[in-house]
Amino acid sequence: MAPDDEAPRRGATNGRTTRETSDGHEKGRAEAEAHLERREMRTGQRPGTRYVRIERPHAREFRRAPEGHIIATERVLEPHGGFARLWTRLKRLVIGSPLSTAMTAHERIPKIKALAVFASDALSSSAYATEEILLALVVAGTAVVNQFTLPITLAIVALFAIVATAYRQTIHAYPGGGGAYIVTRDNLGDVPALVAASSLLIGYVLTVAVSISAGVAAITSAVPVLHPYQVELAVFFVAFMTFANLRGVRESANIFTVPTYLFIGAMFFMFAVALVKVLVLGEVPQAEAEAPAEVASYSGLALVFLLLRAFSSGCAALTGTEAISDGVPAFKEPQAKNAATTLLAMAIIAGLLFSGVSLLAHLYGILPAEGHETVVSQIARLTFGGGPLYYLIQAATMAILILAANTAFADFPRLSFFLARDGFLPRQFSFRGDRLAFSTGIMALGLVSGALVIIFGADTHALIPLYAAGVFISFTCSQSSMLRRWRTRREPGWQRGTLINGIGALTCGMVAIVTAATKFTQGAWIILLIIPAIVLTLYLIYSHYQRVADELVLDPKEVSLRKTVTKPIVIVPLPSLHLGVLPALDFARALSDNVTAVHVTDDLEAAERLKDQWEEWAQDIPLVIIESPYRSLLSPLLAYIEARRKNEPNRLVTVVLAEFVPKHWWEWILHNQTALRLKLALFFQPHTVVADVPYHLQR
Repeated sequence: MAPDDEAPRRGATNGRTTRETSDGHEKGRAEAEAHLERREMRTGQRPGTRYVRIERPHAREFRRAPEGHIIATERVLEPHGGFARLWTRLKRLVIGSPLSTAMTAHERIPKIKALAVFASDALSSSAYATEEILLALVVAGTAVVNQFTLPITLAIVALFAIVATAYRQTIHAYPGGGGAYIVTRDNLGDVPALVAASSLLIGYVLTVAVSISAGVAAITSAVPVLHPYQVELAVFFVAFMTFANLRGVRESANIFTVPTYLFIGAMFFMFAVALVKVLVLGEVPQAEAEAPAEVASYSGLALVFLLLRAFSSGCAALTGTEAISDGVPAFKEPQAKNAATTLLAMAIIAGLLFSGVSLLAHLYGILPAEGHETVVSQIARLTFGGGPLYYLIQAATMAILILAANTAFADFPRLSFFLARDGFLPRQFSFRGDRLAFSTGIMALGLVSGALVIIFGADTHALIPLYAAGVFISFTCSQSSMLRRWRTRREPGWQRGTLINGIGALTCGMVAIVTAATKFTQGAWIILLIIPAIVLTLYLIYSHYQRVADELVLDPKEVSLRKTVTKPIVIVPLPSLHLGVLPALDFARALSDNVTAVHVTDDLEAAERLKDQWEEWAQDIPLVIIESPYRSLLSPLLAYIEARRKNEPNRLVTVVLAEFVPKHWWEWILHNQTALRLKLALFFQPHTVVADVPYHLQR
């Protein structure tokens, strides 16, 4: 008869047997899988032959991989218990079924959808950027508005072209994404990179707050009766965008593509109708808006300052320009080329939309309305009247403004991932959720932007001063970093790159200074304080992770895995003696021969009865009764554990807790609260181990 390890074996999945030769016995099998198998020796039909029957009852939960490890299947995600099943069904209804990591490549999106995901912020800015210019100029009267609106618009469009061209350089140089943070850290170091990242984080939060508030303003312009509920509407749309993005990049792209292109088409259709009326039919409808009753006289430096303020307000049109460079990994291959093409298309479309709105506002003599009607609403009303086409424009504008928040929801989590990967944010921001989206970043953005909407009352004009300053700081960091890269590395095309990024750095830096100066009293000072605070917070998080990593590093010269370990001191807190305690006592005996049961009480008669029971059930384990005159149960027990630990500092103290688990989840809140508090308190005690021994109630 052949030895067992040389006998032919019979392998099986779920009980089915198959013959294998002895030469192939156990080859390629992972050790981890062997722990999930059941083996039974069988005698064969022929004399002297034996077989090993292998059953794999968990084959549906785990499968073998060619590399020799095991892979958990989707079946392990199936919930156990009524509440868990209800929660899972609700979660899958809202965000969809989980996707495997192998599906990451399939979540990448083509250029058509990427324009909707990453360019909606820049495209939607045309709906309110002109209005911000008019609001800044109208204090000087209609003459100043008519004279300077178009020149300021053209200057902003030229700046848009410079920034977009510069960011195309960044995309090709850093196809891995990360935008301003990655390029700045690579070329200028950690502190400038954290300044850029902080500016972007603030910018993305404000993108959500501003765009959704502007979208709600478009709704209330068409339906004024909804104006008292603008904050509630804005919070609702923030929540909607949050849940939509939790479904994943590709899913959100499918949701937002149609509204984005509807807006583009509707706006260009409105421009075409308006130009036909003006140029062909000679009809130039005029708005009935009146200039403010009090108009200040501006000249000299005061006029220059006013124009710079109007320019900085209109620079809100550039927000979102960096989004595509942040999200290059989300594009289909070739990623850098597709991203650069999408950026070019975005710049052209956004520039035309912004110019068109400013031109029609100038031709129609539109001023910011005293009520709640937006400039785009006034243009649409004068072009189409109050018919269906007017409401189409308003609906499309509302949709793109609300969906513009998607740019931030696409890039804020991705930037948070890079920061978490480098240790500047908590590690949770680097994990992908069920739908391969960075869920922690998405939820954090939704919560913070929702709070901002509530604080500022969903008022776009109150939020805009906070907006552009931070954005242009990140623009400046990015372009300055690319300039340094070209000058130090001298890569092919460095002369052209130096010129492009040099102009970009200079202009963005000047705009950042102008914005901070002209908007300082309107709220830009808040950004100038928040950015250093965020930088300090990120650096403190990084320092913590570095200290932890330094302390946990494995150095074979200093530490080694001990082959013999002193058995611990085991303490079993004893509320009373019942069936649920016995498994904990058995487990404690298995751990060590130094086991003590501890009962804390303020009722000595009950303690005496427990002693009598103890003599019958567990004579070999000492029982310590701690009287608590002040009726505290937790503090005396913690003090006793601490005293035992100090008496024998070279031994671990293991606290074994006996907990029973109710059959229904909702019954859990009625039990085990003392054990929960004890575990929380002991978690922070050094050289102390806590072990739970659950007893499951079946009836």
